[in-house]
Parts: sequence; structure tokens; C-alpha cells
Amino acid sequence: MKGLLPVVKSGDDPSARERILTAAEKLFAETGFDATPTSRIAELAKVPKGLVHYYFRRKSDLLTALVKRLPDEHIDPSHVVVPGDVAASLRKLVRELDARLADSRLLSHLLWREADTHKDVREALQARFQTIVRQVKAVIIAAGAGTVVLADVDSAAGLLALAVSYRHSVARHPEDTPMIDREVDFIAEALTSGAVGLDPLRRR
Repeated sequence: MKGLLPVVKSGDDPSARERILTAAEKLFAETGFDATPTSRIAELAKVPKGLVHYYFRRKSDLLTALVKRLPDEHIDPSHVVVPGDVAASLRKLVRELDARLADSRLLSHLLWREADTHKDVREALQARFQTIVRQVKAVIIAAGAGTVVLADVDSAAGLLALAVSYRHSVARHPEDTPMIDREVDFIAEALTSGAVGLDPLRRR
């Protein structure tokens, strides 16, 4: 095929794998995973089709690898915590998470779309969700020391993490992810006023 690079051995062209992933991300977003043949990925990446299968034995392995392209969600609580102000701290955390997503909106949307039918992707995204839960919990505890109802912290963290993850799952453009200040204020008020029943699972 015209324009293709010659077959290379592993290590001879370190950019080949990244070009394959970039091509897969673009094509999966445009036409969907099932409708994208590996031959089209190879063509766009300008590599032989065999090299796609060399790096990714199964087509679904491309999706799993793309999860690793999502931005790191580990945020140091000290960078966002406002002592004594849970709401302000959570707003800063959400803004930081959104900022990290800014350059990966289409990828995030793509992966959440494919999670229902690809177990490995679903498990990887669930692990990322749990990371958000832990971070929200850490920020709440650090910001609200002595003022929050600890028994409700887990439920509050899960509720906000669900809201953030949902927004990230449907986001494709900057205007799709407005700040969720009202939700943050509701959770902070519930925690500091002693409200209970925040668990979204128990309310179903």
C-alpha cells in the first residue's frame, strides 16, 4: 500500500506504537470500534498491518492501551484543600480534574462508550473511578476536619465521584462540562450540617 513504512522490528521505530494508538483513537471516535478495521488503522498510522497485530494481538487490546492515555487523576490534596471550607476545596478538586481532562475529552467519551461491551476497559475505568472517590474523600476529611460527619464521608465521596465521572463520560466539547457548583455545595452543606442519606445506591 502506497505510503506505508517498511516492516520494522520492535525497538527500531519507537514512534510506531504511538502512531497506531493515535490512529486508533481518531478512527474509533469517528466511526466506532466495531466499524473500524485494523487495516484502516494501519493505513492512517502509516505502518504495515502486521505491525498493528505485533503490538496489539487483539483489536480490543487497542482500547485497553488507550485507557493509559487518559491523564493521571492523582492530585495531591494539599494543592486543593482550603482548610475549613469543604465546598471551596471540592470545587478546586473538580476544576483540577476537569483541567486534566481538557485535552482528552473525545478519548474519555470513546472509552466510556465502549466500556459496556469490553470488560478490560470497564475494569480500568472503574479503577479510575475509585481513584476519584478516594481523592474526594481525602479532600473532604482534610478540609472539614472537626466539622464534617465522618459517617457520611464515604457516601458523599461516592456521590460526587459519580457526578464527576458521568460528566467526563459524556463530555466531547468544553461546553459539555459546566461546573457542578450546586452539587458540590449540596454535598458540603449536608456534611457540615449533619445530614444523612447521601448514599446514591441506597436511594435507588
